[in-house]
Amino acid sequence: MSQDLFHQLLEAQRLSQEELLQRRGVVGVGIGFRNYKEQVTDQLAMAVLVEQKKPIEALSAEDMVPPDVNGARTDVIEIGRLEAQLNPRDRFRPNIPAGVSIGHYKVTAGTLGAIVFDNQTGEPLLLSNNHVLANSNQAAIGDAVLQPGTTDHGLRPDDVVAKLHRYETLRFYNNSGPIPAQPPTTPPPLFPPGGCDIVEMFVTVGNALSALSGSSKRLTAITVPQAQESGSIFPNRIDAALARPNNPMMFQQSIAEIGRPNGIAKARLGMPVRKHGRTTGYTEGSVTLMNATVDVSYGANLNARFAGQTITTPMSQGGDSGALIVAGDSLKAVGLLFAGSRRATIFSPIEAVLDVLDVRL
Repeated sequence: MSQDLFHQLLEAQRLSQEELLQRRGVVGVGIGFRNYKEQVTDQLAMAVLVEQKKPIEALSAEDMVPPDVNGARTDVIEIGRLEAQLNPRDRFRPNIPAGVSIGHYKVTAGTLGAIVFDNQTGEPLLLSNNHVLANSNQAAIGDAVLQPGTTDHGLRPDDVVAKLHRYETLRFYNNSGPIPAQPPTTPPPLFPPGGCDIVEMFVTVGNALSALSGSSKRLTAITVPQAQESGSIFPNRIDAALARPNNPMMFQQSIAEIGRPNGIAKARLGMPVRKHGRTTGYTEGSVTLMNATVDVSYGANLNARFAGQTITTPMSQGGDSGALIVAGDSLKAVGLLFAGSRRATIFSPIEAVLDVLDVRL
């Protein structure tokens, strides 16, 4: 490798990279061996990194990368979207972002959704699901909350970052009918290794916009037993809980790889949405169903019905429960993820979550 040529390219990069990075789609500039037909050659060039290569006719004159810049030969390389690659299952100290592993000490792990503020006191609180922070009604107020969750090697007392503050009680039913609105006498089983399960949806009923193309292929209906006919099961609005941080200064208001939410918005059909969760990290999807009534399994013979929910394309897996759903084209929060299957993800509208818990973003 010619050192003279290498230094010439470095100087050309210094002179031109700021202007190159202003071109649409360019995400980086560097020095390396030129690629030709997907093969690396022994020729040095100034590499211009783009998210996606496009045909010349699709580019404006201002966005085209010239073959030669300041005497340096250029090589356009498609590199895709560059993202910070944190591991959401890690132990984050001293600053804990939203979108990472958290959970009640008796739960495997779920996702910290957001920092919210009590409408009465103004104090910051941690938002996630009941089944993440309150162990599906089984927890006591003041119980320890860990970051990371136990399945991600969180331990008491070193990883206790918050205490359970309050939660919306989940109303369950089983094969015998509705269960009184109080903590069940037998705790539901801990979810499988890999994190607090995004509890599997197994039936939808009611206003799920069934005429929407493809919706019938996403959801599998089953026959509801006689004891559970319409009117006998009280539907839930949300699966949500709050924890009080031991040290609020440890927590960021930003969601990992997304940013800080700056308001709320209503979901709409076809709306692009995104989230960052403990298991799948950053993912994107789109809204497919609105105002859905769904029955969700929380373990063997323990189920809960939810009304007024929103369904998206599959964008989550077990352990992503509690993630905040954010609009794809803004930083507006639209919902709180709590359930799903291999074919869909379900979230509660953010307005309902904030209203029931009496908090604000």
